[in-house]
Amino acid sequence: MAEIGAVYDVTPVPRKPTDVMASRDDEQVKGPEANHKWLCASVLEDAAPVIRDVFDEAERRDPEHLRTWVALVDGNNHQIDCIKAQALKRKINVTIIIDLIHVLEYLWTATWCFFDEGDPRAEAWVRTRVLAILDGGARNVAAGIRRRASSEGLMASDRKGADACARYLTNKAAYLDYPTALAGGWPINTGIIEGACRHIVKDRFDVTGARWSVDGAEAILKLRVVRSNGDFDDYWRFHLSREHERVHRSRYANNVIPRAA
Repeated sequence: MAEIGAVYDVTPVPRKPTDVMASRDDEQVKGPEANHKWLCASVLEDAAPVIRDVFDEAERRDPEHLRTWVALVDGNNHQIDCIKAQALKRKINVTIIIDLIHVLEYLWTATWCFFDEGDPRAEAWVRTRVLAILDGGARNVAAGIRRRASSEGLMASDRKGADACARYLTNKAAYLDYPTALAGGWPINTGIIEGACRHIVKDRFDVTGARWSVDGAEAILKLRVVRSNGDFDDYWRFHLSREHERVHRSRYANNVIPRAA
């Protein structure tokens, strides 16, 4: 599995829950836009080295740790543990926020425990609960979902999605502090990573009939990231220099290539 990390800068854009979940008739409020995006990726390493590289790049941009650091994740416990470990090691205050899109996925899974597919009331039910979560009420929403599943007498198999959603909201409540994120103008979704998964990984590797060795896939993945970051020209000059050293200079005394007579 490929692991992808991203570092980017944003100008804060404070918002309200209704700005995030604006109806079709409401005026749309744009969230903060990513600037100076930088990506890293690996199919050979797990999350820990990739997150270490993310912190290296972020610390290069802010060596004095004067800026606000926000880490957006999908709720993966290993990733969260790696972020906490790097933050502790480097003495950096990092706020971890779970991507709202993943919360929505769990809510929609719970929805079909209470509504038939296609029921127009389902969308309104989800919107109401997303607004409550954005207002800081994740645990209350979880309790309400469990209560409704019990009051409707759903069998264990029929309420599985509801229970999974309630469990997710309860377990991840510490990382669902959307009121602070919205007031601070921070991003609350991982669209940068989702996009990178498509154009860095899927567009090249998910080709019908393609077969990859791990080392070959790692090399191509690194090259695609280097190009996406706009560093290919610098990398290629470095590559040619190293090849010249390996193929030519290293084979002569004192690394000096003799001139032709």
